[in-house]
Formats: sequence, structure tokens, C-alpha cells
Amino acid sequence: MAKFTIKLKKKVEVADDTYAFYWEVPEDFTFKAGQFAEFTLIDPPQTDEEGNTRVFSFVHSPYEKEVVTATRIRDSAFKQTLRDLEEGTEVTFAGPFGGFTLHKTESTPAVFVIGGIGITPVRSMIAQALNEGTKHDITLLYSNKTPQDAPFLEEFEQMAKEHDNFKFVPVMTRTSEDEWDGENGHIDADMLKRHVDDVSKPIYYLSGPANMVQAMNDMLVEAGANEDNIRLEEFSGY
Repeated sequence: MAKFTIKLKKKVEVADDTYAFYWEVPEDFTFKAGQFAEFTLIDPPQTDEEGNTRVFSFVHSPYEKEVVTATRIRDSAFKQTLRDLEEGTEVTFAGPFGGFTLHKTESTPAVFVIGGIGITPVRSMIAQALNEGTKHDITLLYSNKTPQDAPFLEEFEQMAKEHDNFKFVPVMTRTSEDEWDGENGHIDADMLKRHVDDVSKPIYYLSGPANMVQAMNDMLVEAGANEDNIRLEEFSGY
């Protein structure tokens, strides 16, 4: 495991209360799409019992040659300090870690069932596959409360326009039909079957808070997915 000290280059609000952080790329650093790293604040102005270290997935893919993370801001000392970091602030960085990466067999479809900020490793994985021109048939069901809460929504819409093998299904849980003409409500078996022809065939990817991931795992199994073909990435430390 490599450890580095890196600086914040810039931060960008990518959805309501959600920021992307652009970091210096350590010399000779490489990673795989879907992996994550450990970030530790150095002498932060405030701290709490959750500590000064968090794990974040890489948002950008390896071909983009950037280290970018994203997170929703909440009331923890870490998140408040992170939001207020000035450009040029140093943090310590360790990684990469993780095996939550796209399967290699291109004839097997990939279906991502994702809620909220769980999208971070998925954006990396999908962008890398589309850039490489792989033949994976990729479907993303992406749930948020409203479009304003959905990081990278417009990026995925553009990707779907440009790539025939990528199907994007944005889902809003707190938007009326008058405000949103796409899928409404929570992702369930009926919605899944509207967008996936044979639910037993794909490899599924779930990422996000543990309770959401477990609920989606149970839904997939009940809908007829092969339990051995479900891959999970549970987020903690919100």
C-alpha cells in the first residue's frame, strides 16, 4: 500500500450539498476503475469520535488521469472540515484498495442498481468501459430524491446518447409526474424487469449505504437474479 501527501486542487458542487474534490495525482500512481483510497485530514480545526480519516471511491476513471472524489456533506466534523478546505490544503492519501471492478466477460451484461452518492465508483467504471469501447451491455438504474440531488445526472444522459451499449434509467423518489417524466418511486422488481430483459443473466453491481445495498440485494434475489452474480460495495462513515 502506497502512502502520499497530496494537495487539494479545486472543489465543485455537483448536486445539492454534494461536492467533487480534485486532488493532485501522486507520482507514478495508478488505480483501477471502481477502486477507492483512504484520505486523512492533517491537523483539522475540529474533530469528533469518528476521527480524521475516511474512505472515498475514485469518481474519475484511469483514462482521465485525475484523482477525484465526491461526497455529500453532513454534520460530522470531518465533512464540515472537508467542505471548507482551501485550495492547496494537504491531506494524507493511501491506496488504491478494492476489487469492485467491472467483470471482463463482455458477453455478460452489467446492471448497476445505485442510490445517491453510491454512484461514485460506478461513474468511474462506466466511463472507463465506454472509453475503452468494450462490448459490455451496460444498464444503470440510478435513484435519487430529485434531479437536483443527483450527482453526474447530465453526464450519464450524455453518455447514453453517445453509446448504444449504455442504457441510463434515472429514478426519482420525491418528484411528481408533473415535475419529472422518467421513472418515479423506489427501484423494485417490476421496474427492474421493465429495463432488463432477462434478470437472471447480468452481473449486478450495488454500492452505497449498507441498508440500501442489502435491500437492493434482497430485491434482486426475489426478482430472479443469480445471487452469485451480485457484487456489493457498502459505504460507511457517512
